[in-house]
Amino acid sequence: MIERSPVFDFLTYLAMGIGLILVFTPFWVVFIGATLSLPEVARVPMQLWPSDQLFENIATAWQRGDLGPKMVNSLIVAVGVTLGKIVIASLSAFSIVFFNYRARMVFFWLIFITLMLPLEVRIVPTYAIAANALSPLQLILDVTGLTGLVQMLSGVEIALNWNLLNSYEGMILPLVATATGTFLYRQFFMTIPDELVEAGKMDGSSPMQFFVDVLIPLSRTNMLALATIMFVSTWNQYLWPLLVTTDRANFGTAVMQLKALVPAQNGTPDWNVTMAGALIIMLPPLLVVAFMQRWFVRGLITRDK
Repeated sequence: MIERSPVFDFLTYLAMGIGLILVFTPFWVVFIGATLSLPEVARVPMQLWPSDQLFENIATAWQRGDLGPKMVNSLIVAVGVTLGKIVIASLSAFSIVFFNYRARMVFFWLIFITLMLPLEVRIVPTYAIAANALSPLQLILDVTGLTGLVQMLSGVEIALNWNLLNSYEGMILPLVATATGTFLYRQFFMTIPDELVEAGKMDGSSPMQFFVDVLIPLSRTNMLALATIMFVSTWNQYLWPLLVTTDRANFGTAVMQLKALVPAQNGTPDWNVTMAGALIIMLPPLLVVAFMQRWFVRGLITRDK
């Protein structure tokens, strides 16, 4: 039974309106600041209505910050992390849910435990691995004595080294290795009825055919939700790209480059250019969210039918 309560409806809309104002106010301030001239943005208090300097400030921010190559780098990293996350998460969840082997729950809990160790917590060992991705294998060879044995028999010293610093691989691979997507896909795959799996077996489909032809289309909504979350979070990454890259001219990202637009301590306080740069950097995630939202809603409607 659905009860109509005008008071409850009013309180609900009031709470939604207050939340919308709190969330939208910072974006409005950024947009207004990007439209002001230098005297207007330096005025206290700053005006809260648009001016006519938006395109001039955007052009200045784009040129001064060299945002073109940096936006491309951010796009490569964000798309790489998103695709890698979806592929690894879907395959690992497919293995855990649909294959009955003894250690599957052990593997699931080992993957799930990594949620307690985000990148910011394991930043030092992750950087050490990025500096030499083969160092664990080298450690195993040293501890087992194989390094000394090979050197004694052949005179060749095994020194494995794979440096991921200042590379797209170094910025992408450590961000792919998290358990969020695996957990999301596992929860969805567990809702697939057993009759659908049996029908696939009766039709003679292989496990990978069932995965590609049945599970992937059914999980489109989950895939779009995960892709949206991963793209936005990776685009906004600042700490890891800052640590893993020293060649900022070739591998710097857009969020890192925003620092170049911040006025110096004794420089001209042109915060209007900084706000214009922030507006440019915010645009790709907003477009991705808007695009994914359209396909997300369409996927829900299709699945309900």
